[in-house]
Parts: sequence; structure tokens; C-alpha cells
Amino acid sequence: MIVAVGIDVVLVERFTGALTRTPLLGDRLFTEAERFTGSGNPRPPESLAARFAAKEAVAKALGAPGGLHWHDCEVVTDPDGRPWLTVSGTVAAAAAERGVNRWHLSLSHDGGIASAMVVAEQ
Repeated sequence: MIVAVGIDVVLVERFTGALTRTPLLGDRLFTEAERFTGSGNPRPPESLAARFAAKEAVAKALGAPGGLHWHDCEVVTDPDGRPWLTVSGTVAAAAAERGVNRWHLSLSHDGGIASAMVVAEQ
């Protein structure tokens, strides 16, 4: 059963500017696995912006409770390139309170906009 849906959009240029102005922001928002590809190369700005949108969409699906930690929601990629969500800590606790035990994720970026949609399921 679907518990909630969350969606978010991010202007890639604005997001990239924020990362440039605040060099430690990337470390605060993303795990190392999110910041780098499987081959160790830095992930492109469009991909990071989509991952940020995913984290925002998760928070919206959970009702935007306070106290969520960015690293407690991680976008991982399976061997076929499909994105998945893993949640732990504060995000897992908020999800459990709402009966969420499964997530569906879609990411996209085109034309300077990155977007994410999540479905929280029970």
C-alpha cells in the first residue's frame, strides 16, 4: 500500500553554485558513495543535483519531520545503473513511525533541471 509520494526539482546551475561557494556542502549532503562513481570519478553536477532532489523528496514523503540527517538517506546505484534508496538512522526511524518499509525512486535531469520522485510503501 502506498503511504506517501514525494517529489522535488532542483535547478542544476543554482545547486552547482552552492557547492562551489561552500566546498564542504557536498560532504555534508552526500556520502562518499554518492559523490563518486563506482570507478572513483567525481559524479557530475546533474547527478548530484538529482540525488539531492531525492533526499528532499524523501523528506516530503515523510511529512518533513525535523532532525533528519542527510547521510541517513543514501541514493545507491545497482550494477545496471538503476538508483535505489537506502535509509538508516533518523530517516529509517521516521519511516518506521509511518509504516514505510519500501521505497521506489525515479531520478531525471535535463535542460538544467534535476528531479526526483519517491513512493513510500507499506
